Amino acid sequence: MFLQFLFISSAILTLACTVAVLVTKNLMHSCVFLLGTLVGMAGLYATLGADFVAVTQIMVYMGGVVILMLFAVMLTGGKDFVSRAQNLLGLPASMGNKWTYSMGIFVGVVFILTNVKLLSSIIKTTPTKTIGNDFPSTVTQLGHLLVKDHVLAFEISSVLLLGALVGAAIIARPRKQN
Repeated sequence: MFLQFLFISSAILTLACTVAVLVTKNLMHSCVFLLGTLVGMAGLYATLGADFVAVTQIMVYMGGVVILMLFAVMLTGGKDFVSRAQNLLGLPASMGNKWTYSMGIFVGVVFILTNVKLLSSIIKTTPTKTIGNDFPSTVTQLGHLLVKDHVLAFEISSVLLLGALVGAAIIARPRKQN
């Protein structure tokens, strides 16, 4: 029952936030909806027994979206995040409305349920290495595959990520005025 509820809520969250990323015009709202999409995907991975992929989804991709938000604010200057009414009336920035609060609560519930599922497999002290509905643990299998069979692809991806990091640093650095 718990896995079915987590799967359905994760699927709804993923689909709703994916559509919202496509239709919204505000850059920060798109980043927040992308964060919701990634939380939903982590929940889907957790229900499928892919614990390593779910934790990686939470740790790496959600952290990347937070960095994306910082770059969005830095590169756009944050000018489009203040409404005209706030400028005219001198009001402080609002934190949202009922819709954004309800979406935030829904994302939080799915995130907590995903973490409960992932942590329950860690806390459970059974002699067999199973998760949930007798799914084998994927961490050991992925570790063996990355270190033995696919080490070249793993190293090539690390060089590719290093190149992307250097490229991002070159693009983001200030230009010299002559």
